[in-house]
Amino acid sequence: MSDWIILATALTGFDHAATKHKVLATRDYLARPDLFRGARPNIINLSRSYSYQSRGYYASLLAAARGQRVIPSVETIIDLSARKLYENSIPELEDVLNKGFGKSEEPAPARLKIYFGTSTDPRFERFGRQLFDWFRAPVVEVAIKDGKWRSISRISLLPVAKLTGADRDAFFEAMAIYTGRQWRDAKSRTPARYSIATLMDANEAMPPSSVETLRHWARIAARMGVAVEPIGRKDLARLANFDALFIRETTSISNHTYRFARRAQQEGMPVIDDPVSMIRCTNKVYLDELMAANGVPVPQTIMVIGVEDLQRAADTLGFPMVLKIPDSSFSRGVSKVKNMEELRKLAGAWLADSDVLIAQKYMPTSFDWRIGVLGGKPLFAVQYLMAKQHWQIVKHDTGGKPLEGGFRTFSLAETPPRVLDTGLRAARCIGDGLYGVDLKETEDGVFVIEVNDNPNLEHGVEDSAEKDEVWTRLTNWFIERIDS
Repeated sequence: MSDWIILATALTGFDHAATKHKVLATRDYLARPDLFRGARPNIINLSRSYSYQSRGYYASLLAAARGQRVIPSVETIIDLSARKLYENSIPELEDVLNKGFGKSEEPAPARLKIYFGTSTDPRFERFGRQLFDWFRAPVVEVAIKDGKWRSISRISLLPVAKLTGADRDAFFEAMAIYTGRQWRDAKSRTPARYSIATLMDANEAMPPSSVETLRHWARIAARMGVAVEPIGRKDLARLANFDALFIRETTSISNHTYRFARRAQQEGMPVIDDPVSMIRCTNKVYLDELMAANGVPVPQTIMVIGVEDLQRAADTLGFPMVLKIPDSSFSRGVSKVKNMEELRKLAGAWLADSDVLIAQKYMPTSFDWRIGVLGGKPLFAVQYLMAKQHWQIVKHDTGGKPLEGGFRTFSLAETPPRVLDTGLRAARCIGDGLYGVDLKETEDGVFVIEVNDNPNLEHGVEDSAEKDEVWTRLTNWFIERIDS
C-alpha cells in the first residue's frame, strides 16, 4: 500500500492520472476507521470543503485521532478560519513578502496561490516556505493589498476543486515533488510552559524594539520553554490568556500602553513596564525630585511654573540652558535655549500646554551613557553618540526622518564603576523592572539625566557586548516572577 493517501470528496471527477498515489473518497475514510489499522499512511486531504463540521474537517480531525499524519491538520484548518486566529503571523509574513519584491515597483498580485510551500513565481519562493512553516496545507491563497508596503488582507485554505488550467497543473506538479520527499513535520518547538504577550506596533516610527529584534528574542525564549506572542492595541480583552506582558511600544500614561500595564497588574501578571514605573519615569519633574531625595546626582534644575520663574532660572543656570516638557521622550520636547529671548519665547509656547516645565544646567558631552538595569542588576552598557552637528543623540527637526548618532557598546566589566553604580542607584529608586538610565559623565562627576521605563533593546546594539545573555536574563526575569 502506498505511503501516501489522497482524500477526495468524490472519486468521480477526480483526475486520477494526475497522481500515482491511492485516492480514497473522504466518506469511505471516515466510515472505515480500521482501514489502515497497523499502518501509518500520510494523508493529503483534498476535500472540497474544510468548513467546520464538514467531511473535510472531520477527515483531518479523525486522522489525528487515528495517529495518522495529515495535511492540512485540523489545527491549520481552525487557524485559517478567521483572521483573528492567524493575525499574529502576518507581520513576519508581510516582511518576507515585501523582501520578495526587492526594489521592484511592479504591482503585487491580488491573489497569490501557494502549493505545498511553493510558488510558480520565483520571487515568492521564500515567502511560500515561510507560509508553509506556519500553515501546512496543500493550497493556501493569500489576498494582497498593493501599495508601497504590500499588506496581507486575508489568508485562506483553497480547495483543489477550485483550481483550473495552469493552476491545477502547477498544484499536481508541486504535490508530486512534495510527496517525493520524506514527510517533514512543521518545525518542532519546545512545548511552552509560559506565554508572554508582547505589545507592539509594527508601524511605530521609533519603537523601543524592532520586529526583527523581537523575533530574535522569541527564538531564544522558545528554547527556554517560553512562547513570545505579539499583540496590538486592540487585544486588551485577550491579555488574560497570557502569563506575562512585555510592552514594546513607546509608553505614555495617556494612551493604551498604560491601560495594558494596569490590566496586567490587575490580573497578577508580571509586566514590563509596570504602571508605577510608567508614572514615575514619564515625568521629569517627579524624577528630578526623586533622585535628589535619594542622593542621586542630577544636573542643577529649576522648576518653571510660570513666566515669573524664568529670570530665576536664567540667574541660577546661566545660558545656554536646557528646557524640558515633563513627559517628553526620544529627545522631543527638549530644547536648548541660548538667551533670555529664546527662553521666554519657548517657555511661553510650552506653558500653554503644560502647567510645569523644568530648566536644567546645560552639560555638553559627545555622548550619553545608557545603563540598562533589570531587576536591580546591570543588563547592558552603551554610549549613544550625539547626532551630527547636534547636541542631542536624536535630531528631530530635519524635515524628514529623525537623525540619530552612532553608538558604542561596552561589556559590563569594562564600564566605569562610577557610571554603573550611579545607574543602578537611580534605577532602584524606581522599581524592580527594566530601565534605561541616561547619564552624563563629566569632570565634575556622573549625573543622571533621566530614567526610561521603556528603554531601547535592539539586537545588534544594546546586546552587542553581552550578546544573548541579555535576552536570557530578560526571559528568566519573567519566568522567576511567574513561578513565584
